Amino acid sequence: MKCANRRLPGQAVQPAGVDPAIRSGVQSLLAAYYPDGLVVERRRERRFPYPHLVYLSPVGPDGCTPAGDPIVVIGKHLSEGGLGFFHQHPLACRQAIVSLEMADGQWLGLVIDLTWCRFTRHGWYESGGRFLRAVSVESPLSRSQPQEAIPA
Repeated sequence: MKCANRRLPGQAVQPAGVDPAIRSGVQSLLAAYYPDGLVVERRRERRFPYPHLVYLSPVGPDGCTPAGDPIVVIGKHLSEGGLGFFHQHPLACRQAIVSLEMADGQWLGLVIDLTWCRFTRHGWYESGGRFLRAVSVESPLSRSQPQEAIPA
C-alpha cells in the first residue's frame, strides 16, 4: 500500500503557505526559550508551551496596525501556525495583533485570526487562532498602559 503523506513520529508537517517572516520570528523566539527542543508532538504542527505574557491589540481596518489599547493575555501554546492563550474577559475582536517580546528586547508582531474560544471551569477564557501575517510593531509598553490580565 502506498502512502504518499507518510511521516515519521515526531516529524512536524510544515503548514502550507506559512509566511517566512512568521516562521523565522517564531523559530527565533522559541530557540531562546527551548535551545534543546522539546518532546515529540502528535499534532500537525509542533506546539511549544509558552507561559509568557502576551500583548493583544485589536487590528485596524488596514489589517496591519493596532486599533486600540492592548490587553495582556497569558500564553499557553505557540507554534509556527498559531497561538493559544488565556484571558479573563470575552474578546470583542475577531482579528488582533499579537506582540511577543524576543530575547533581544525586540518585538515580534503577528496578526492572528481568532478561531476558537472556550470558558474554563476556573472562570477564565481560553482562546486561540492562526497567524495570518507578520507586521511591524513598537513595544506595547510605549503605548498607553494595558489592561491587567489579573485583577488587583
